[in-house]
Amino acid sequence: MVLPEGFTVPPWQLLVPLVVVLVGVVALLWAIGPPVTDRTVLAFAPWMMFGSTLHVLHRLEAYPDSIAVLFSTPSVYLVTALVAGIVWLIGIFLHAGGLLSTIERVVGVVGTGFFVTFATITIMVRWEEGVFEPFWPVIAVVVTGIVTALAWIALSLWFTDVAAVTGTTGALVVFGHALDGVSTAIGYDLLGAGEEVPLSRMILEAGSSLPTAEYIGGGWLFVVVKVALALAIVGLFKEYVEDAPRQARLLLALIAAVGLGPGTHNVLLFLVT
Repeated sequence: MVLPEGFTVPPWQLLVPLVVVLVGVVALLWAIGPPVTDRTVLAFAPWMMFGSTLHVLHRLEAYPDSIAVLFSTPSVYLVTALVAGIVWLIGIFLHAGGLLSTIERVVGVVGTGFFVTFATITIMVRWEEGVFEPFWPVIAVVVTGIVTALAWIALSLWFTDVAAVTGTTGALVVFGHALDGVSTAIGYDLLGAGEEVPLSRMILEAGSSLPTAEYIGGGWLFVVVKVALALAIVGLFKEYVEDAPRQARLLLALIAAVGLGPGTHNVLLFLVT
């Protein structure tokens, strides 16, 4: 089995309009060709987390049955990308009209607003039921910060040019995948959570089969693999960022989302379950 558990394709009457509009937005963005810098990628980080809140609400069965499937995997990614793309277009037009000094400002502010709003709704849904567990989410974020700092310092010392060229975008890739790794490890070793992605489950099981599992659990191997893979990808993208910074940073942003999205999803689930 390759696909994660819970992978559901929406019915055609929902999927087709969603895909058509999304393709239109992407085509328009491609034609306009807005600049993509470190600030652009950073502005989209809240959107990566926003998509996770939508999916957590789906797991809490907070949506009407008629549209709930839109917020399952993988359609929740399409919905998030569509809304983010529309906001990006609005920012581009407002900037072109002289109403905004930067495009990134509206993208980042709106994305942050959406994430905070829906994260608050997620917490309140469970708060009313007496469920709120902040200890392990805080630990996950703190440990992720430490792991990311150590990894980025090591990269900066041994491969200074890679860290300098990829900049904030590269650091976000490492942070996102570190958060996914750390939160998954905590859930697997300490909270009895399962893993939906088959490949990730294989790595966790491999870690649990090592002699060290008795003392430090098996999740540490998953953290090491995720961080090492993120650093390797950032290193491989150095020349690409130099030659085609717009395309390279867009791809790195997608790679960061693959880590930051699931990581935020884990942290929110720990908070409300």
